[in-house]
Amino acid sequence: MKTRGWFRNGALAFGLAFLYIPILSMVFFSFNNSRLVTVWDAANSPTLLWYRKLFANGQILDAALLSLQIAAMTATGAVILGTLAGLALVRFGPFRGRAMLSTMTTAPLVMPEVITGLSLLLLFVALEQLTGWPAGRGVATITIAHITFAMAYVTVVVQSRLAGFDDSLEEAALDLGAKPAKVFFRITLPLITPALVSGWLLAFTLSWDDVVISQFVSGPNSTTLPMVIFSKARLGVSPDINALATILVLIVATGVVLSTIWMKRQERRRLLEEQMARSDGG
Repeated sequence: MKTRGWFRNGALAFGLAFLYIPILSMVFFSFNNSRLVTVWDAANSPTLLWYRKLFANGQILDAALLSLQIAAMTATGAVILGTLAGLALVRFGPFRGRAMLSTMTTAPLVMPEVITGLSLLLLFVALEQLTGWPAGRGVATITIAHITFAMAYVTVVVQSRLAGFDDSLEEAALDLGAKPAKVFFRITLPLITPALVSGWLLAFTLSWDDVVISQFVSGPNSTTLPMVIFSKARLGVSPDINALATILVLIVATGVVLSTIWMKRQERRRLLEEQMARSDGG
């Protein structure tokens, strides 16, 4: 038993170190005064030099704002479409086209990004030739492309939540005379909100992080932040990229902590309401 405990703790420590030591080293070198990203200038460090240069870099700031807008629109659209697809697959039972819908919603999970990006590019080019829309590639084409693959992840999250859903709550509301739409917005939607929040955050992260598909469907005036970072990394990583990555890590960590706290509070509130309902019914 002791050997098993040591092995488990050692494996956990190794996994955490493998994941987070590179991130911590990047954060550490973001305060380095040297232009060499792996050589620490002990005489003039730590410093906020690269953070000041980062916020003075208009290209990176514009790309970050564009990525933020695209990711927010992508996450919202993916949650709406993914929720509808998840409800259809779980609630409507066997229907004509169910297998095709399930296959189409899960295909982006296993499809190589190069194939997805190329196929979407050919689709947008064909639509432009036939209808005149979209007029070139830009924010609209990137957002549509990101929704295409992000909604697949949201569908899986919503499906897993609905699979363990207590249908008796909806049935009780219907028996009391509530309309199906009211049951959905008053019963179903609040109970699956944690899954929707998780799906939104996942879709936001996937959109923010995407490089391959964005390169296929973007235009000259729609360069996202990951594309800027990737182009800079190919020519050699500069210290301001470490500063940018540190800020992104801080934003993501803050978002994860806040969403976790909020979902735990919502879960405690839901359990308390269920206990009160059972006590009143008893």
